[in-house]
Amino acid sequence: MNALTPSPHKRELLDRLLPFSVLALVSIGAVMVASSSIAFASDIYADPWYFLKRHLAFLAIGGVVALVVSQIPLAIWSRLSWPLLLFACLLLIAVLVPGIGREVNGSQRWLVFGGITIQPAEVAKFCMLVFFASFLTRRNRQLHHWSSFMVPVTVLGIFALLLLLQPDFGSVVVLSGTVLAMVFLGGARLPHTFLLVLAAASGLALMALISPYRLQRLLTFLDPWGDQFASGYQLTQSLIAFGRGEWFGVGLGNSVQKLFYLPEAHTDFIFAILAEEWGMLGGLVVIGLFVVLTCSLLRLVRMALVRQNFFAALLAFGMAFLLAGQAFVNMGVASGLLPTKGLTLPFVSSGGSSLVVCCALLGLAVRIGGEMRPQAEGGGARQGLWQQLPVFARRRAGRRVHSGGAI
Repeated sequence: MNALTPSPHKRELLDRLLPFSVLALVSIGAVMVASSSIAFASDIYADPWYFLKRHLAFLAIGGVVALVVSQIPLAIWSRLSWPLLLFACLLLIAVLVPGIGREVNGSQRWLVFGGITIQPAEVAKFCMLVFFASFLTRRNRQLHHWSSFMVPVTVLGIFALLLLLQPDFGSVVVLSGTVLAMVFLGGARLPHTFLLVLAAASGLALMALISPYRLQRLLTFLDPWGDQFASGYQLTQSLIAFGRGEWFGVGLGNSVQKLFYLPEAHTDFIFAILAEEWGMLGGLVVIGLFVVLTCSLLRLVRMALVRQNFFAALLAFGMAFLLAGQAFVNMGVASGLLPTKGLTLPFVSSGGSSLVVCCALLGLAVRIGGEMRPQAEGGGARQGLWQQLPVFARRRAGRRVHSGGAI
């Protein structure tokens, strides 16, 4: 074992950072969804725990989805890349069809199947990560040619257009940034990547300028107090929540801003309520957990590169960039660092589709860890999420000891 190779004990601790960070974020999310939505749920649904029950139900669905995803080999995910891309495209088209897509607050982003509401943009994030990881793995040597380079550009352009028609500007920004980063890591030439970044930035800036409400958001972002009772209302109420929280917060459940002052308190602006009740210290804890989650996913990238599995490396890198980028945008919006965007905080905010897709990404990450871990470490290509849970791993080890086998 050389100096750069971690000891088995250290490897075990590093392997547990990913599930630990996710479990901590999910636990914080459940507590904050209950706290931030209790007044709104009591008034609208006459049930103070309505949103908590809904959140826990989607969390259970997400857990099942994560287990299923973690059992499917990466090679199968790679072969399913084109069908997944087509499926996501069909969903994004269907949501724009009158009578099929559901419109809320001026945005047509949801599909309703029975009593279940699905947000196709969240499903598209998962499908596009798999597609681009597979495509860039197969075409990495040809990406310096314009013919191959234009394929991801065209696909990204089509999806960006479909998302803008909803409109969902926030998802376009996060998804575009993720794809651009994956394309660069996948082997695209720096001049090509620079031109693509410039074109994407110019297109997003043009969309912001030609849309009156987006331009108003940018102007309001620069001076929210100039129109604090109209376009700047949401941001000013969020900043008030941060100010009331100070260092250690006003205490769990004692937020004032959640009492019909701050709209979307349990979804897009849940971080503001968390900062009010837990203070700056609580906000730093959540930021730290996202840093740990991102570093854990980047460690999977390193493991995959060592094993020469570029599909797994690109997939893990895309997940790290997507989750970190969405968390940064959400917290940046809530704190006034960025213009207002409708993005949830991964694993924390109330939102069925977002939570289930985040759990599916967790299942993929666990699958990558299982396949990239050498056989000598006790991993294997057939390991899934269930087998990697510490309690079951300890039970299996105990059975091997009692039966006379080696650990």
